Amino acid sequence: MRIDVVTIFPAMLEGPLRESLLGKAIADGLVEVRVHDLRDFTQDRHRTVDDESFGGGPGMVMKPEPWFAAVESLGEDRGRVIMLSPAGRQLDRDLVHELSSEPHLTLLSGRYEGIDERVVDGLPAEEISIGDYVLSGGELPALVLIEAVTRLIPGVIGREESHERDSFEDGLLDHPHYTRPAEYRGMEVPEVLRSGHHAEIERWRREAALDKTRRNRPDLLED
Repeated sequence: MRIDVVTIFPAMLEGPLRESLLGKAIADGLVEVRVHDLRDFTQDRHRTVDDESFGGGPGMVMKPEPWFAAVESLGEDRGRVIMLSPAGRQLDRDLVHELSSEPHLTLLSGRYEGIDERVVDGLPAEEISIGDYVLSGGELPALVLIEAVTRLIPGVIGREESHERDSFEDGLLDHPHYTRPAEYRGMEVPEVLRSGHHAEIERWRREAALDKTRRNRPDLLED
């Protein structure tokens, strides 16, 4: 998979892209991520990317010209173009799986009050949100999307069954996990997990996942 990211703050992405499993996947050639500075696609000496909003209001709006120039510089084979925006479709398990099958994604990470709507309409680009809250820009949401999507690519995580047991994969949150020591500050690991009885362990994990889902995300059980 190839992912292109356009931003005015490339350094916000470059560090995380070198770390952990994602960094290793990039180094191994399983994923290619290219970060582009939006200011490189401006035409004035001040490298201007924003202007006042038509109709008034607080904050600045990002101009359409640099975004069109940046995305079009990638050629016709730019893949699925996504604008990270709190006004977009929620990034969930189904959408992550859908995106993981794409060979090429182009992510637009805006700032200020947002990006001129003609970028969405004219490129076109689809809007995706990582949650019902507002951040100062789209760089962190872009990293969240990249991390969620690329870990589903074969070879990125060490054991393929790891993501099959993740939260949401079977409609439930993941079950609790424990490691050594067996007792810590008076809290003990459930005896069944130390029993070696695999069927009993699986039954306990299913029941524990249900309990955690009821407690933390009862809406998932309603669905």
